[in-house]
Amino acid sequence: MDCTTLGTTGVQVSRLCLGTMMFGAQGNTDAAECTRIIHAALDAGINFVDTADVYGNRGGTEEIVGRALAGARRQQVVLATKGHFPMGPQPHQRGNSRRWIRQAVEGSLRRLRTDWIDLYQLHRPDPSCDIDETLGVLSDLVREGKIHMIGTSGFSPADVVEAQWVARERVRERFVSEQPQYSILVRAIEAELLPAAERHRLGVLVWSPLAGGWLAGKYRAGEPAAESWRTRFNPGRFDTASDEGRRKAAAVEALAALAAQAGMPLVHLALRFVLSHRAVHAAIVGPRTMEQLRQQLGAGSGRLDDALLDAIDAVVPPGTTLNPADLGVPPPALADARLRRRTG
Repeated sequence: MDCTTLGTTGVQVSRLCLGTMMFGAQGNTDAAECTRIIHAALDAGINFVDTADVYGNRGGTEEIVGRALAGARRQQVVLATKGHFPMGPQPHQRGNSRRWIRQAVEGSLRRLRTDWIDLYQLHRPDPSCDIDETLGVLSDLVREGKIHMIGTSGFSPADVVEAQWVARERVRERFVSEQPQYSILVRAIEAELLPAAERHRLGVLVWSPLAGGWLAGKYRAGEPAAESWRTRFNPGRFDTASDEGRRKAAAVEALAALAAQAGMPLVHLALRFVLSHRAVHAAIVGPRTMEQLRQQLGAGSGRLDDALLDAIDAVVPPGTTLNPADLGVPPPALADARLRRRTG
């Protein structure tokens, strides 16, 4: 398993990061099997594990990860988690406020059975909260030793730059990483986010490099997607009958042919593609089963040559996202008309 330095941190992480969203209520509900998958990943050379407080029905996944890493294994792992999304019915049990972030970190520490979190990430930006307020509490938690590094997930290029500026001007801890969505089928971040991350020397760990299973050959044009948490959460992403779904299916067929010509599985082509970008440090793999982990592990080393990358660009041009539904919830400024109109 190849390793790299995460941004400017000096911390060595495996180029495949074990994502855990599929462990627990949203995927594999067999906690013992999830533990075996985590241990197999570590034994194969993965030393980077990513989770979030909201996964597994608000905390269940962190509890699985905490039990799996108990004892000596905790020292082997760079452990990352995230906070922001609702963790209870009260309006203050979410977001990026000083009040909530401190509670969220304490809750994650308890569920993960650890004294420290290596990388604590804001799961999304919070337009209602001044970023300096958030950086203030995160800086306090770093000084207290409860978290060692801070990062973001789903931040726009403008959010990334603003946070870097505020950290410098207000003498706060600086975000050292960003976690965006990236795959051959979802290339929007190539235009601005990845160049901005590179300029600010951020570590980049990308999620959904297999495009939710499309690049594992899981979906075909006209064949309905199997019922799952993901298809319920974002049905447009898995609509194989739509024009966008047919375009994605055609692209996957072309990519599978390229992978066959190169003598590798499509899964390896997809993972090595995102790792080929100069700004990307690690790709998050999210296996639900042991077999899926085995299929993905071999992509942690090896490179795609320029001719193959050019051929991929011909199938899905740089910066292109074939289905806007893959991008999920639109930014607040687009989703809420009130944020685009004068009042009074």
